[in-house]
Amino acid sequence: MGNFRSLPWLLCVLIHLSSAFYLPGLAPVNFCPVGLETDTCKPKIELFVNRLNSDESVIPYEYHYFDFCTASGELEKSPVENLGQVVFGERIRPSPYHIEFMKQNQVCLKLCNKTYDGSDSESLQRLAIMKTGMSLNYQHHWIVDNMPVTWCYTLDKDQQHCTTGFPMGCYIDRDLHIKDSCGLIDPKYRNADTYYLFNHVDLTITYHSGKAAEWGQIFGASSGRIVSVKVEPKSIKHDPANPNCIDNYEPMAIPGRTLKSGEKFVVTYTYSYRFREDDRTKWSSRWDYILESMPHTNIQWFSILNSLVIVLFLSGMVAMILLRTLHKDIARYNQKIDSGEDAQEEFGWKLVHGDVFRPPRKGMLLSVFIGSGVQVLAMTVITLAFACLGFLSPANRGALMTCAMVLYVCLGTPAGYVSARIYKSFGGEKWKTNVLLTSMLCPGFVFSLFFVMNLILWANKSSAAIPFSTLLALLALWFGVSVPLTFVGAYFGFRKRTIEHPVRTNQIPRQIPEQSVYTQAVPGIIMGGVLPFGCIFIQLFFILNSIWSSQMYYMFGFLFLVFVILVITCSETTVLLCYFHLCSEDYRWWWRSFMTSGFTAFYLFLYCVHYFFTKLNIEGITSTLLYFGYTLIMVFLFFLLTGTIGFAACFWFVRKIYSVVKVD
Repeated sequence: MGNFRSLPWLLCVLIHLSSAFYLPGLAPVNFCPVGLETDTCKPKIELFVNRLNSDESVIPYEYHYFDFCTASGELEKSPVENLGQVVFGERIRPSPYHIEFMKQNQVCLKLCNKTYDGSDSESLQRLAIMKTGMSLNYQHHWIVDNMPVTWCYTLDKDQQHCTTGFPMGCYIDRDLHIKDSCGLIDPKYRNADTYYLFNHVDLTITYHSGKAAEWGQIFGASSGRIVSVKVEPKSIKHDPANPNCIDNYEPMAIPGRTLKSGEKFVVTYTYSYRFREDDRTKWSSRWDYILESMPHTNIQWFSILNSLVIVLFLSGMVAMILLRTLHKDIARYNQKIDSGEDAQEEFGWKLVHGDVFRPPRKGMLLSVFIGSGVQVLAMTVITLAFACLGFLSPANRGALMTCAMVLYVCLGTPAGYVSARIYKSFGGEKWKTNVLLTSMLCPGFVFSLFFVMNLILWANKSSAAIPFSTLLALLALWFGVSVPLTFVGAYFGFRKRTIEHPVRTNQIPRQIPEQSVYTQAVPGIIMGGVLPFGCIFIQLFFILNSIWSSQMYYMFGFLFLVFVILVITCSETTVLLCYFHLCSEDYRWWWRSFMTSGFTAFYLFLYCVHYFFTKLNIEGITSTLLYFGYTLIMVFLFFLLTGTIGFAACFWFVRKIYSVVKVD
């Protein structure tokens, strides 16, 4: 009984420890007014600026590219970015905005002046770049206390929508077409062929007071933790010498025409900020209002769960029919053998037992694809597991991509091992070629596409172009870590005994009878990818939104559930079609099993094309090439993933059914 009495005390200790544990980089920061700062409480609130991107262009740019006010020595004060942030093109830099934790409101603080001279070609180029950014609706992305600054506005039905970016300006074309961001401009000031720059921001910083929390007794009642920062962009035509943020202001209008020689144009940037106390919102739940108001994330859970139930029910039906049919086949064939009936009376999959394990054509390539697919599959499973545990939350920027890339590099050993085992079972002897292709072919294809697109981004001076040093680091990870690990896995794979199949292979191949339309390879492969794609297309919409529309993806638990259903559906669909082909005495199942489930990637590509033309407003050849280049990488990796799942299921199925029948 003494052990049970101590259980509540143990639970209390665990709860206390769990409440004091934070993921790296996600610990709360306490702020206090000037003069009351301590080692655990600071008065200065740092505002960081990130890259600017647009739904109308795939090419992001750094903050200073558009000639905004910048902080002195920004590169030296910039936070260290992880590998995922660099690859995704995030460039977090300190800003010149000076904000101190206080209770007084600060109004119309001047930031800087930017002058553009019509006689200076460089000045005209900077102004032209700014106009291009406004016409393509480029968005600011700011960060305060490791949290995105949000722009909240009201939609239809009085529903507030908050987004993590806000526009740098807007453009009204010659036909007076008004974009959403131009709704902030007073209608009486709207003119055709005019750019309106949002050169003023009102920041509302909401904090959780220490007076309402236990930690306030430790850090002082005047301290606080930031729970939200909201911005309201404005366009104000300031007097450069004496900026004034009056209520009835005229917007900062930039004419569409080019400045004349000798004509000057001055832009004054200002900002205001105020503090608001909110003791109802806890620091631990400060992300809730962003995630709940993201567009299209208010999912109709009933409809999605309904579709998942249908897929599960259909998969169960397939499995049940397959098992019942197989059970009857096996019982009938074994009964014939026991009764001594003529084997020639047999039909179906039993007749091809002497050819079903005959090595396929291009066995080297198939083994390489399977090894690379195992690498992608293991990476996906482990990354999703970490994401479900909360280690890869949106607050931990770049962690998802960093985790995926590091795992892919470190999982070269299972890739080499599986590829070597499969290739050896085919009777292959060129082990050096096999291990070189496993470590070079698929990663080389992905890296080549990535390098070509990186050259395009370099040419466009985009922030998404990774530096040359990072490119060398990626190559070092590939050749210094992944390739040696692949060789290690292949070494152990080739040292293992050859996989023993349950039946012997005949020396002379059996002639395959003429197949009907439904049992031919191409129709079966085309049909095989439909059902797995039906499991993922709803979730795919939100994933594409997070990639191309700057929306946060956080439903990792649901994604893991969809992934499990995808694995089950790919396996059952491939096994079912494999059984039908074997019954029609077609024993060429090796490549067909891989391609049947792998063809799901083709439907993924079609959906990405549909998404491009219906959901995005991307303009320009360069952005189009970049979109389809990155899409091709995603589709190729998905092809390896699903193809390997189908092959593994079919490999297990074929070995299983031929091991339980009695063969003379």
